[in-house]
Amino acid sequence: MQILTIDVGTGTQDIFLYDSRFDLENGFKLVVPSPTMIVHRHLREATRAGDAVLLTGVTMGGGPSQWAAEDHIRAGLTVFATPDAARSFNDELEVVKSMGIQVISEDEAEELPDSVRRLELLDFDFNAVSRALGQFGASLEDLAAVAVAVFDHGNAPAGCSDRQFRFAYIDERIHAENRLSAFAYRAENIPPIMTRLEAVAQSARGTQDSLLTSTPLVVMDTAPAAVLGATFDPQVGSRKRVLIVNVGNFHTLAFRLGPSGIEGVFEHHTGLLDLPKLDSLLMALADGTLTHGDVFTDHGHGALIYNHDPLTLFDSTDPCDGSFGVVVTGPRRSLLRGSSLYPYFAVPFGDMMLTGCFGLLAAVGDVLPELGETIHASMLGAGGSGTPPWET
Repeated sequence: MQILTIDVGTGTQDIFLYDSRFDLENGFKLVVPSPTMIVHRHLREATRAGDAVLLTGVTMGGGPSQWAAEDHIRAGLTVFATPDAARSFNDELEVVKSMGIQVISEDEAEELPDSVRRLELLDFDFNAVSRALGQFGASLEDLAAVAVAVFDHGNAPAGCSDRQFRFAYIDERIHAENRLSAFAYRAENIPPIMTRLEAVAQSARGTQDSLLTSTPLVVMDTAPAAVLGATFDPQVGSRKRVLIVNVGNFHTLAFRLGPSGIEGVFEHHTGLLDLPKLDSLLMALADGTLTHGDVFTDHGHGALIYNHDPLTLFDSTDPCDGSFGVVVTGPRRSLLRGSSLYPYFAVPFGDMMLTGCFGLLAAVGDVLPELGETIHASMLGAGGSGTPPWET
């Protein structure tokens, strides 16, 4: 049985092909540029060539692609975008237009001259992944599921704070189902407000590959996937209570986990954090004193405490003895180097870069219970320490 997992970040997209016949450490893997970085490169090429650009496709991650589009316009060149593609930069099309991007209909896009360079936006390109793996003889003929993780702010109503909307969604999911896999869905069950997750499903439905059209698709938010993946480091999974922080390129999200499930959470913008501030936030999350206002008024998303019993960060008076209460993962995990909290840098199955993929794989076992027994046997038998108490 094979399951293709793809964790789409800002810098990279991390790809892991699970095969139940192999130990997880022997699964095929790729770490390649993220879709938004690929679009960024193509836009730079168009700027150097002096070409007008048309952006089509679906809503995808912005960041680098948006910066390149803005640079293209500043160079005196034209950027057209169809509505769905334009929402990659902002859900409100009037805001996109204010950037200088010309939002046009699909019909108008078809009438543009051939001299306009076409760029299709999508976070999930199954055909490209299949071709890449196929170059090394890795066949996808036995796919039981595909799982993709992206970060989704959600489509906030006009006038509503994107940050508040995102954090209200996090709170709703935790109240609905207090486990990290609550942030994963079958494609047909994606909430309408999660437009980037839906765009992934739309890309899957639009592929011409018969393998994918008949294969279940699971989508998930990136940060919970990374935190869930980190729990499969045996040093982490053996602990009854733990605080895990995913330091992403744009967003930092921390979950405090214990026997009752998720005990607390905060999410902030990584660019607004330094080591002292992040240490302070983690300590306040651990001792239960962190408030929503502490994070939101600092231009983060917010914080919630569900269990006010303090989490002891060290098991002894000597934090250098190998005990820990804080676990870190994510592409900017080095922000916590030298931390006074002596964090443990998780390496599930020997590969930090695939932490999100491992979390995705575990979530597939929950969302598609018919696959769960095989998945969990692989994950807990290949270096795991048993089911963590927050996932029982």
